[in-house]
Amino acid sequence: MPKARPLPSPALRVARVYIRVSTDEQDLRRQDAIIAEAQAAGYYVAAVYREKASGARADRPELLRMIEDLQAGEVVIAEKIDRISRLPLAEAERLIASIRDKGAKLAVPGIVDLSELAAAADGVARVVLESVQAMLLRLALQMAHDDYEDRRERQRQGIELAKDEGRYSGRKPNRALHARIIALRQGGNSINETARLAGCSPSQVKRICALAKSANGDKLQLARS
Repeated sequence: MPKARPLPSPALRVARVYIRVSTDEQDLRRQDAIIAEAQAAGYYVAAVYREKASGARADRPELLRMIEDLQAGEVVIAEKIDRISRLPLAEAERLIASIRDKGAKLAVPGIVDLSELAAAADGVARVVLESVQAMLLRLALQMAHDDYEDRRERQRQGIELAKDEGRYSGRKPNRALHARIIALRQGGNSINETARLAGCSPSQVKRICALAKSANGDKLQLARS
């Protein structure tokens, strides 16, 4: 009696999770639930990318590292679309295109994924589904940017009001972040590596190091690059 052939195992679904907050006062751990949710949904989480940076910046080290690591067929998971981007629409679309160019796609709450339906459709139906998908994504990206601009405007108005009332004393420096950056640079880490380890941008590393040098003069020895 011939042996029964084993059933083929389902294709492994691979995800990369991107976790971002805007300020050091926010907590990256609050987004960790999406890792467990991804695993519960049947994804193998290949890597988790965490950073504290503004979504209105395109040069976020961990975001760029994630895009570099992406393989065809993988999925990028984030808490919301604004975790991926708060950039102006044209820049946001280029960012999303860089993810899709790697053969990957987004799995973000609020973004309807019609790609499988579109792939199974023919002719006009496929064109319509792809157009609807593109429209919904553009709308979500534009709303994320508009929300960012609204927040900035409200913050500016609040600062102006506080200044008028004599209550504004400026933003307090994050001393823990400053100390970590200086320690990393003194340990020989490059600017880009320091930014990655500290969860900030290279420009922020340069600014903090420049301030530290100004305050300490030649006594402060940092890595050259």
